[in-house]
Amino acid sequence: MLKLKLATDVRWAELAENNIDQLLSDHAFCEQKAASNAISLLVNYPELSDLVDQLSQVAMEELEHFRQVHERILARGKVLEKERKDIYVGELYNFVRRGIGREIMLVDRLLFSAMIEARSCERFRLLSETIADKELANWYRELMISEANHYTLFIALAKKYANGIDVDARWREFLDFEGEVIKRYGVSERMHG
Repeated sequence: MLKLKLATDVRWAELAENNIDQLLSDHAFCEQKAASNAISLLVNYPELSDLVDQLSQVAMEELEHFRQVHERILARGKVLEKERKDIYVGELYNFVRRGIGREIMLVDRLLFSAMIEARSCERFRLLSETIADKELANWYRELMISEANHYTLFIALAKKYANGIDVDARWREFLDFEGEVIKRYGVSERMHG
């Protein structure tokens, strides 16, 4: 379903599990940024009522996920660590076309969002299948399902608002680009690290 070009190595999940406190803090900020991204899209395209409705729901879900991660951090007797820059997301964002039309940028922003959701979904699946803490594994499975739904929503919205843009071709370009980018990651206890 996700068609990612490169699967995450299971060694990333082992590293993440061995550094779960750091992973949870990084994960919390990923959820916060996902909520902010959804809000940014609806603020920039307020005339697209369906997009506003759908993405306001996504923003609320992502903020709820942030709250859930934060609860797990506190339950472990820890506090949210300082936010670290997500270089993977920055590289993907640089692939978004700018200055060549508002509709093209919308489609690219939606595909950028879908790409992050797809990779997060894949990593949550891996965590749900490999970590020993069953409660955490089950929670990551629930998050995997949510991310898959967000991924398909972003793709559907890109197609809805494409106005002649070949979304499938552009999605293949995103997949190829992300496949090259992700080769440099998977070596730290970060969600996209």
